[in-house]
Amino acid sequence: MVEIKRSGYSIVNMNSHEVTRDIQDVDFDAESIAKGGFAHFMLKEIFEQPEVLKNTMRGRLLIAEGNAKLAGLDTNIKELRNINRIIITACGTSYYAGMVGEYMIEDLAGVPVEVEYASEFRYRNPIIKPGTLVLAISQSGETADTLAALKEAQQKGATALAICNGVGSTIARTSDGGVYLHAGPEIGVASTKAFTSQVTVLAMIALLLGRQRRLSFEAGADIARALTELPALVEETLKLSDSIAEIAKQYVKANNFLYLGRHFNYPVAMEGALKLKEISYIHAEGYPAAEMKHGPIALIDENMPVVVIAPKDALFDKVISNVREIKARGGRVIAVTTEDCKPLDEFADHLIKVPKTIPMLMPIVTCVPLQLMAYHIAVLRGNDVDQPRNLAKSVTVE
Repeated sequence: MVEIKRSGYSIVNMNSHEVTRDIQDVDFDAESIAKGGFAHFMLKEIFEQPEVLKNTMRGRLLIAEGNAKLAGLDTNIKELRNINRIIITACGTSYYAGMVGEYMIEDLAGVPVEVEYASEFRYRNPIIKPGTLVLAISQSGETADTLAALKEAQQKGATALAICNGVGSTIARTSDGGVYLHAGPEIGVASTKAFTSQVTVLAMIALLLGRQRRLSFEAGADIARALTELPALVEETLKLSDSIAEIAKQYVKANNFLYLGRHFNYPVAMEGALKLKEISYIHAEGYPAAEMKHGPIALIDENMPVVVIAPKDALFDKVISNVREIKARGGRVIAVTTEDCKPLDEFADHLIKVPKTIPMLMPIVTCVPLQLMAYHIAVLRGNDVDQPRNLAKSVTVE
């Protein structure tokens, strides 16, 4: 309990004994909680992403060393060298960020990674052996299930680290270390800038772990440079907002959407579907593109729009095959692809072309059009974009 007076403050515990606590300054200003000329907080936060990405990476990339330095992990840096398994636990949007992180860490560091829903992890008896790292992700740092999963991991002897945006939050205080997003207040219930920040932090963790193990200096430097280019690429992508709004007008009365992606962009499909569900109240499902043939293809017709995330990468030809199958069944395709890509021109009903970066970082770019699509459809349907029904910004109950 805290008693605040003009002359200062005092803190006492439940036994009325005075205690001391470390003081943490929280950067905050009135402008960060104002709409700043935008119609909604969600739109403002989508457009803040270039600056937010800069803040997330500021002082953390060591391009000359092809590495990353994350101060919140300094006390665990030697321990990180010896981990042989990582469990990422989170809920909702943070879970999908963790899925991208799984691909990144396994690719760069060669460490096996599992991604678990915190609500499931906490209620089973997880096998946690020495050398296991548990990484909890939460925007607010107060998510009840994620906090409980973190404590369960600690109880079983795992090193438990956190990625969160809420400075001084319960998860930040409970964890053994971690990384702040520095994304600033996120007022809109549907997370946008926190997702891109989480993926960026996971990319830096993957780079750090990779350089400790098998990643060369040259490869590390290429990734670090690609990370620094992201704010400009997202800025360029945001210029597509008006054209995406025009596409949205054609699908405002749709009842179902299917989102497809492969490898790094499969979690983006899941996140894109979640955004549409959250604020437009349209049913949407995200799937690995190859799994379309194992059930969802039965749903495809002229009334089922399909959003395909298909940057020009090693799996592009496989995605083209999926698009052909959709068109053969009368489906309408909205394709998010890269500016250097031509083959989709003849198949897609709508093309959204974004700047290209290395495959592991494409999710940070390809997710932006999906955020804008969900936003514009929700606005056209007359929904409360910032406070969608039945949802809360911080889920503090089970």
